[in-house]
Amino acid sequence: MTDAIRAAEAEGLTTAEPERDDAAVARFVERFAGELTDAGMQRMAARVFAALLVSDSASLTSAELALQLQISPAAVSGAVRYLSQVDMVGREREPGSRRDRYRLHNELWYETFTRRDQLLTRWENTLREGAKILGPRTPAGRRVAETAEFFEFVQGEVQDMLDRWRVLQAARREAEDAGRAR
Repeated sequence: MTDAIRAAEAEGLTTAEPERDDAAVARFVERFAGELTDAGMQRMAARVFAALLVSDSASLTSAELALQLQISPAAVSGAVRYLSQVDMVGREREPGSRRDRYRLHNELWYETFTRRDQLLTRWENTLREGAKILGPRTPAGRRVAETAEFFEFVQGEVQDMLDRWRVLQAARREAEDAGRAR
């Protein structure tokens, strides 16, 4: 058990859950980081992201990340720089300290998909221009136009999915608030 967890428990800030198996958590971090890497994320950024994700506070210092992941401070710095650029983490200063904490953004996946939707719009527009340039009757023009149609379709589906997610989240929060009020 870490000192931070012990301190949080002493202040009554944690739930009475059994102690976590640190080795199992480390294996999960590496496994999920591997999945993110396979999907195209930089390896160190994936590891740092996964470590922040499993942190109860969703926030760790550079030193904590380096220690937990057994990597250099320079590797943490590069990973955090990448994650900040893609807007997956933010930096905040610890009160009364010169140390920065790196924190996952709230509603991370929703925001990520929203930005992805904006990217799909740009791709779709560029592909439509390309289809016009190539000519609608050419095999390449038809293929590029179909790709633009695919991105248009995906955008509609992603937006519908995000709307359903918001409704689901609101219902869950309402149920949690009702349960606390009892």
